[in-house]
Amino acid sequence: QVQLVESGGGLVQAGGSLRLSCAASGLTFSRYYMGWFRQAPGKERELVADISWSGVTTYYADFMKGRFTISRDNAKNTVYLQMNRLKPEDTAVYYCAAPSHPDFNPMGAYDYWGQGTQVTVSS
Repeated sequence: QVQLVESGGGLVQAGGSLRLSCAASGLTFSRYYMGWFRQAPGKERELVADISWSGVTTYYADFMKGRFTISRDNAKNTVYLQMNRLKPEDTAVYYCAAPSHPDFNPMGAYDYWGQGTQVTVSS
């Protein structure tokens, strides 16, 4: 079965950086779009960024305004989210996600989820 395991979250001061990683198994990773979502307390889960199977095509939510970068290493079955200039409003649980079908842009509709990693940004 598909397993997604996030790591790299933690507590950081505003203006700092974190790099999240997501190790995937149970799927042919190089054929799947991968996404990062986040959910803050009391808010709905939202798409942060996603990346095509080749890594050529990326999408970013407007709120990031160039602060975050999504990337992937298909040889390591891992997707990353580099987060710079973090703000207190970035505090959330960050989730890695995969769609149910390969070779397909899910257009934000993802089906497999990791357990999440907490990111807390202090002011």
